[in-house]
Amino acid sequence: MDELLKTIQEKTGLPADKAQDVIETVLNFVGDKLPGPIADQVKGFLGGNDDGAADTGGNDDLMDKAKDALGGLGGLLGGDK
Repeated sequence: MDELLKTIQEKTGLPADKAQDVIETVLNFVGDKLPGPIADQVKGFLGGNDDGAADTGGNDDLMDKAKDALGGLGGLLGGDK
């Protein structure tokens, strides 16, 4: 999530605390709109687990997590997994 925080700060000029508020707002929005298991995966991917666990992996690890989190959507949408 640190990478996302830095990206938001760079693109918007917001201080770290306000950028963190943006992330939390987006996570809450996503959590309200997606089915529970998918919302949990997205939050986990971004390091926003309800238990406070943060993602400490590198970029390759993040890509793997994204593929895992989004890979199950194919079956939901009628495609191959």
